[in-house]
Amino acid sequence: MNIEDLLGAVTQSGLRSRSSADRLGKSMGGWASNQGSGGALGGRLGEILNQAGRAVGGNRNLAIGGLGALAGALLGGRRGMGGALRGGLGGGVMALLGAMAYQALKNRAGQTARVPLGLAAPQSEAERAELARNSELVLRAMINAAKADGRVEESEIRSILGRVQESGADAQALEFLTAELKKPMETSNLVSAARGNPELAAQVYSASLLAIEVDTPEEKQYLEELASALGLEPEVTQRIHQEFGLPLT
Repeated sequence: MNIEDLLGAVTQSGLRSRSSADRLGKSMGGWASNQGSGGALGGRLGEILNQAGRAVGGNRNLAIGGLGALAGALLGGRRGMGGALRGGLGGGVMALLGAMAYQALKNRAGQTARVPLGLAAPQSEAERAELARNSELVLRAMINAAKADGRVEESEIRSILGRVQESGADAQALEFLTAELKKPMETSNLVSAARGNPELAAQVYSASLLAIEVDTPEEKQYLEELASALGLEPEVTQRIHQEFGLPLT
């Protein structure tokens, strides 16, 4: 089981957020709309990527290949997302979450934002292993957020698993996902894994925001408490919400 592939498939499923694709499209800005004219890195996302590229010695050191798969999936709608496990969508999700984190953190007073791994391409086996761990953490954060207003019903689990299976998930991936969906919330474990790493914390928060509609008091409270526990300043979460086209809860 490749955890990035599973992350892509779960993002494709939308978990409990019907608006997930819309939020992804807004965060990608002009790039998705420019794909028909050669896929130039345009719009707001292009500006963020160019800034991040300068910070890591050039865009060649950014993991932007998966963003093409993500943009294509968004343009194609749900039918266009059917090859998530084969098209690098999970890598695109991590790159986009990394871009959102970099943009949200880079203007903090007196602090320098690092380009998160995921947006920055891994340069060693150690970094590839770290990216896999981060991808799993992001996936678990999305699933945890889906439980914020109560347990995920069996009918919802079957629906999610069905959509993920359509993307090509194997039995091992479906077994892992089933166990994650059914187990109790693990917010404290997620926070412990990300706290002290602002870039990863911002990615975890962004992924959580993607996974739910944020239309219940419980979901709004969950996001507020998650941000506080992760040590993210209000201005950081405000920027993340803005990038996804959402008001701050």
